[in-house]
Amino acid sequence: MAHVAASGATEDNRSLGVQLYQSGLMFTSKPSLAVWEKVGANLFSFANSSSWWIADWLVYGESTFHGRYAEAAKRTSLSYQTLRNYTWVASRFPMSRRRQSLSFSHHLEVVSLDRAEQDYWLRKAEELGWSRNKLRTELRGSLLIRQGEQTPEDGSGRAVEGAAEPVATGPAADRRLLHLHLSAEELAVFEKAASKEREQVETWAADVLRRAAAAV
Repeated sequence: MAHVAASGATEDNRSLGVQLYQSGLMFTSKPSLAVWEKVGANLFSFANSSSWWIADWLVYGESTFHGRYAEAAKRTSLSYQTLRNYTWVASRFPMSRRRQSLSFSHHLEVVSLDRAEQDYWLRKAEELGWSRNKLRTELRGSLLIRQGEQTPEDGSGRAVEGAAEPVATGPAADRRLLHLHLSAEELAVFEKAASKEREQVETWAADVLRRAAAAV
């Protein structure tokens, strides 16, 4: 098996007694806790960077090869919606606006906001060390407060059956809550799908709608 071709992170991990393969990772010596943590930091940094690399690769192909790039993109292991999301984020965030201490997923969370709001939330996430999930929670909580709305209750006390949280698109004044009227069977299916991603059904529904809109 060939090592993953990646200068920097891969070479550093080799020096720490780790070999990386396309299908896995092997420690060639017993690491200390500090070394094991450093390997993990390298891997997570590499994983986050790879999302930006793929996104920039797609944007370049789209702008340079126009219709011809699509066939090459289809041969990747990623879904069409994922590819479109990558392209969307990279095009909305040029290199100069990307926060090095935040992940690609952080930027995806705010990509549909206007530029000033993007910068505000990313700066706040960076300063307070928020995870992607924390940023999502704070962003949507703020949106509901500005709208004067209450979060739909979960479980048997749910205020609106199947209500989805608003998808952030455009100025706050133009945002609205989307109310979905679902049968009990439909809601059960959606809740099962949301639970697989460890999300509330309202959050999951908003994410699905956002990804679908990005793919149009």
